[in-house]
Amino acid sequence: MNAEKRLAIFDRLAAAMPEPTTELDYTTDFELLVAVVLSAQATDKSVNKATAPLFKVANTPAVLLALGLEGLKGYIKTIGLYNGKAANIMTLCQQLLDRHNGQVPQTRAELEALAGVGRKTANVILNTAFGHHTIAVDTHIFRVANRTQIAPGKNVLAVEQKLEKWTPRRHKKDAHHLLILHGRYTCTARKPKCPVCIIADLCEYQAKTG
Repeated sequence: MNAEKRLAIFDRLAAAMPEPTTELDYTTDFELLVAVVLSAQATDKSVNKATAPLFKVANTPAVLLALGLEGLKGYIKTIGLYNGKAANIMTLCQQLLDRHNGQVPQTRAELEALAGVGRKTANVILNTAFGHHTIAVDTHIFRVANRTQIAPGKNVLAVEQKLEKWTPRRHKKDAHHLLILHGRYTCTARKPKCPVCIIADLCEYQAKTG
């Protein structure tokens, strides 16, 4: 795929989604961090359902720590892998208080040093909370990048590196959410909606649905 076609794809996606953003509900950087940690192998809808009551009673590191491990589990037990996530969030809260005065750090290295935070989560926080031009490659982005051929790669890091290199400059800030939303609602895993896809004529997917 050449640069001209890649630019056209992002232009169309951006025109269709002028203000793309996360579907996780949050009001602070800390709430977003907790929500993203909880969203691993879980749907945004299930996370929002759990965090709505949680954040009403505990939405800072200190208050969430005071809630206690078992108290936190009571709010997030409907989310997959909640035991491990709860333990990570407790440790993460203590780390934020000990190392960052309770604030969410704004560098990749500091974020990845927090419990339960890997490269993908760090990229989401850097992009969504702080406006960095990072692209967190989840299953949706990995699928879209490979299907369309805008950034094919055998693993998520390879796709991320190609997207960082090849995404048109004016779309870098929103590329993460444009691709996720396109993958979530149009370029779906089992049966992509090619007949109604706005980039179907530009996409290089060989097995388009009729």
